[in-house]
Amino acid sequence: MTAYAVREWSLVFLIGAVVTLAVGWQYGWWALVPLLVTLGLLSFYRDPPRTVPKRPDAVLAPADGRIVRLESGRSERGEPVLVITIFLSVLDVHVNRSPCAGRVLEVTHKPGKFINALRSEADVRNESNTLLIETKPPLPGPIRVRQIAGRLARRIVCGVQPGDPLDAGERYGMIKLGSRTELTLPDDGGWTPCVRLGQHVRGGVSVLATYSAPASG
Repeated sequence: MTAYAVREWSLVFLIGAVVTLAVGWQYGWWALVPLLVTLGLLSFYRDPPRTVPKRPDAVLAPADGRIVRLESGRSERGEPVLVITIFLSVLDVHVNRSPCAGRVLEVTHKPGKFINALRSEADVRNESNTLLIETKPPLPGPIRVRQIAGRLARRIVCGVQPGDPLDAGERYGMIKLGSRTELTLPDDGGWTPCVRLGQHVRGGVSVLATYSAPASG
């Protein structure tokens, strides 16, 4: 169980236990129905241990899910960036992890809508929370990690503040019941993507991209 959902986990467990016992008392084996529903709901808040690879030249997946965007683009300031977006279904682990070691520079919450996270406009219009992370060499920085809400995921939890240090793969928050997590990397041509569209990744484990500084001159 994740520490970011103690209240929800306790509430689901308590209600599920009461309903299961009540149904079992009256209808016997029919108690399996509320029991399975309860176990399914509790699994939403699971937080399995992960072995984080030691890769200072890489960024790791900040969430479990499927790669739905992998493209070069421009930041709001017109700077070249590499954007990698992960879609979290209700079956995925919902805990967010830092993609690299560094220090939190900014935490920005943006109010918004709760459009279906599978729609591209959700990236722009939905509620979100963005971390700006100062990286450690050899990675260029800073990088941005954005938690994006969805139709079901209407609560974003962020457990860090500006100035907090982060290790690669360290837990820092949660998007309850899924949605999207977006990673934006400053791109000087040194990034090599290690994933493809549609690939399923694991937070704090899967390498999304590696970096090697391009030759000067």
